[in-house]
Amino acid sequence: MIAWAIDLDGVVWRGTETVPGSPEAILRLREAGCPLAFVTNSALRTPRQVADKLAHHGIPGAEPEVITSAMAAASLVEPGERVVVVGADGLTAALSERGAELVASGPADAVVVGLTHDFDYDDLTRAMRALRDGARFVATNDDATFPVADQLLPGAGSIVAAVATASGAEPEVAGKPHATIAGFVRRQLGDDGIMVGDRPETDGLFARALGYRFGLVLTGVVSASDLPVQPEPDLVRPDLAALVAALSA
Repeated sequence: MIAWAIDLDGVVWRGTETVPGSPEAILRLREAGCPLAFVTNSALRTPRQVADKLAHHGIPGAEPEVITSAMAAASLVEPGERVVVVGADGLTAALSERGAELVASGPADAVVVGLTHDFDYDDLTRAMRALRDGARFVATNDDATFPVADQLLPGAGSIVAAVATASGAEPEVAGKPHATIAGFVRRQLGDDGIMVGDRPETDGLFARALGYRFGLVLTGVVSASDLPVQPEPDLVRPDLAALVAALSA
């Protein structure tokens, strides 16, 4: 029985739009008893909020299956450490649950940066100063963009790059394709499975890091005209439904 690690943006949904066939594909996997994890580099939402969005897209009851880059980033902070946060609810909640002390400015033990729609010059200044004063730099992920509907928007990696430029510090990155979030997936799914995603440089490299097969879908960043890509996928299908059908035949 195949374990499935499934990206969300560009695979299950694009912004507010459900990728056609994805809810039915997940139902098919659940009925077959396949272990599942929804693995997202987005740190905007808590696992409960991600599960609520999945339910809105026709996939209920997913909270125990959700793994976010915010969870991975929070694991790199020790309970009681002072942390300057540049990020949204998902990141601040994960850090609070970890037992970190969230502070507006330094002195701090760590600066943790993720995607936020409210990023501004004050955030950049707070992060820069704390890092220049010796705080560790942790990033949820380094994705430069993410897909919504019919376009791309700036991702957490764009904010992380601004903080890195201002501070001269290099971050430890927690999300895909890096080792920290890989540990979360292995603990949930084991050492053998398939990673489904729309980004070779993120999901493909993550599959290789896990030792999983890489299933590339063409509903997100990569289209058929972009092929071939590296790392080379083990399977390429138009969407998640087609990929599940191919491996369930």
